[in-house]
Amino acid sequence: MTRLEPLGIVLLSRWPGWTGDPTDEANMSEHDAGPIEKLRSIRVSRRGLAASAAATLATRSGWVARAQDSTPVVHADETFDADGATLRVASWGGFWQEIERTYLLDQFQEDFNCTVQYTSAWPWFPKFVAGGANNPPFDLTTWNQPELNKAAKAGAAEGGFFVPLAEVRANVPNSVDLWDFAYESGHGITYLFSQLGYGYRTDAGDAPKDFASFWEDRYADKRGTYITSNALQMVFFMVASAAYGSGEEDLEAGFEAMRNAMPLKISDFTSQMQTLLERGEVDICVQHDGEVFAQMNRGTAVDFFYWQERKPIHPQIRTVSQGSSDVQKQLAYAYINRACSPEIQERYAAELYLHPTNRNAVIPENLASKSVTNDAASMEGLWNPDWDWYLENEQEIVETVNTIFGLT
Repeated sequence: MTRLEPLGIVLLSRWPGWTGDPTDEANMSEHDAGPIEKLRSIRVSRRGLAASAAATLATRSGWVARAQDSTPVVHADETFDADGATLRVASWGGFWQEIERTYLLDQFQEDFNCTVQYTSAWPWFPKFVAGGANNPPFDLTTWNQPELNKAAKAGAAEGGFFVPLAEVRANVPNSVDLWDFAYESGHGITYLFSQLGYGYRTDAGDAPKDFASFWEDRYADKRGTYITSNALQMVFFMVASAAYGSGEEDLEAGFEAMRNAMPLKISDFTSQMQTLLERGEVDICVQHDGEVFAQMNRGTAVDFFYWQERKPIHPQIRTVSQGSSDVQKQLAYAYINRACSPEIQERYAAELYLHPTNRNAVIPENLASKSVTNDAASMEGLWNPDWDWYLENEQEIVETVNTIFGLT
């Protein structure tokens, strides 16, 4: 283990621009650890890979490195001694938290001589706004795209809440092995993702054949979607606007589609929707594939249908806070690097039924048996909505859809 020296950070020009039911467990280091299988050591040269990543970025995208007085600290091996520093991580709670602890967090604390203070008290956005860019509530944060965009916009006036993406990539060696869409958020690295579509009961007749199947008479009063603050409902609304109108921005077409789908079962979270589908209270619902695949492996009479009109993803994005200390930033980069390794992503995929973004990760059997692959063909056409447009129109969409859903 190398002792951490003063950190100088690689600075490049800016990128041009879960839904889960979180529980609040403020500090995971206080919880008893379950059995931990030590991951094989990933020995890399931070100097070589960070420099290679920065050079590749500058060559491919025309980014120009900004002047930097100090030299970036890099390490010949994977770990360094953080001298008991605390890394503040915000991410999802419940089973997700336990998996994070088992496969990443506990070993990370030991290897880097640090404490990981893990909180799942979502939402993060108000905490960043309250603290400001120079006093971030967390050093490393896991986001879904809508809230991340909202935070990025709010922080712009202060110079940004987050370390520029190019700089994060230059300090995360495993980033060179991620699929290109892992950087489409513009603010952080997507390390896991799922795809959206319909979960449906296989004992309720023929499988849906297209996006419009949701509105068929046979599903009357057996359809499910989410409250307007859930990212899956936001994406569903935009795809409906495109399918029934002139494009994702055709609000009136989206509103009419929501009216025509009523009555609807409305859930807060995907886990609640999973229960409705399992009980047969809905025969078709908006869902991401991981939830349905997990149900299938438990023997529930369900299957998953991928939308073809659009192929939206539900990304898990990690950012590093600009206002964190140098040591905390270095720990955050190392934490993200491990999360982006094939070994960790394979374990997360096996436990969470989510897709890896590292092109070298091997798809575990739980996903391979559902025809999930990790190759260029499976990445073709994956779609991220224009979240800036959605957020600009969010108030009108939320007020109108809530009225349609009878939630006002």
